[in-house]
Amino acid sequence: MKKKQILLAVAALVVLAAAMVGVYLAFGPQAHAGEKTITVQVVTDESAEAFTIRTREEFLRGALEQEGMVEGQESATGLYVQTVNGITADESRQQWWCFTKAGETLMTGVDSTPIADGDVFEITLTTGW
Repeated sequence: MKKKQILLAVAALVVLAAAMVGVYLAFGPQAHAGEKTITVQVVTDESAEAFTIRTREEFLRGALEQEGMVEGQESATGLYVQTVNGITADESRQQWWCFTKAGETLMTGVDSTPIADGDVFEITLTTGW
């Protein structure tokens, strides 16, 4: 009897997980194919510089790498951006790059952030964890 309850519980969890994946795929961020133009603003304490990028890439990482704007380390979740536009964040000073879109903090990494024509992204050198 106990084994049957455990198997039913595991089966229910598997069905629930599959449903959650389905919902994410249906309603999560969608990439846009084709030519698009985005604006990327790089902000530090010393300066702010805007770049216009024309690309066919579907995700932010591809567009930024196309322009040679980012470098970093590969991680399990994608590229961990350490350098933007030739400026490397100093982790000993608790610096990191904050990515926002139209002022809203991104909840996805550069690998999984879709881009659409007219999007405006900000990349800000931030100090403090």
